[in-house]
Amino acid sequence: MIGLAGNNYIHACKICYFKIVTIIFADKTIITLMTPHIIKPNINTTPVDISKFFGFAVSVDCVIFGFDENVLKVLLIKSDLEEFLGKWSLLGDLVQLDEDLESASYRVLKERTGLDNVYLEQVYTFSSVDRHPAGRVVSTAYFSLVNVKHTQLQQMNNELHWHKVDELKTLAFDHKVILDTCLKQLQKKVQEEPIIFNLLENKFSLRDLQSLYEAILGVKLDRRNFRKKLFTTGLLVDINEMENNVPHRPGKLYTFNETRYSKMKRKTFVGIDF
Repeated sequence: MIGLAGNNYIHACKICYFKIVTIIFADKTIITLMTPHIIKPNINTTPVDISKFFGFAVSVDCVIFGFDENVLKVLLIKSDLEEFLGKWSLLGDLVQLDEDLESASYRVLKERTGLDNVYLEQVYTFSSVDRHPAGRVVSTAYFSLVNVKHTQLQQMNNELHWHKVDELKTLAFDHKVILDTCLKQLQKKVQEEPIIFNLLENKFSLRDLQSLYEAILGVKLDRRNFRKKLFTTGLLVDINEMENNVPHRPGKLYTFNETRYSKMKRKTFVGIDF
């Protein structure tokens, strides 16, 4: 009968250890073996040949949210890849050699919407080995918030349209997972910071603002309670104007008090919990 009494390691060099194995036989004979144990180099501590790691691509995928007709929408483009022919996908592209992730995302936004000064937030990196039919592609997802009325969509060679988020069941690649992940982050973030105003005109009614919160959160909010919470924040400015040409009773118009928020966000602003 053979048993292992213990394993130990003796440091020999930067990438090699000696593994000590003690074997005890039934007759109490003890044998100690010393075998080399190679440790793979770490790029942060040891010079490493990284040429073999350039066999994959890095990309960005942009979940571009907009608010139109009281509905939360996302901008999608139709894929022409054989594997996803006719399916809709998010907008994205490979990161170029002279770009960082954020620069690549802003480039995609500018090329397709004509906008370059928009809210953009990094959410998650998706790295499933088989996520793209072209080969190994690791993609970092961003979501952005744009005013639909200010966009100038560039069609180029593929169809490009706004789609209702709550009606989307499938997308090309793993883009439905990316969309759902970004939507969850948006739902969380709008209750922590007033980023929601990026989706509205500079002047808006409380009706529009509540409809937007409801569209993002996927819930109906009590009108009185909603308004009480918003006014408590001090982030709304009554500009003494009323809505025009609306099919309902005109309401007051407000603007977002960005100056006040800038002063209070580090000390007193704790978000809006609905």
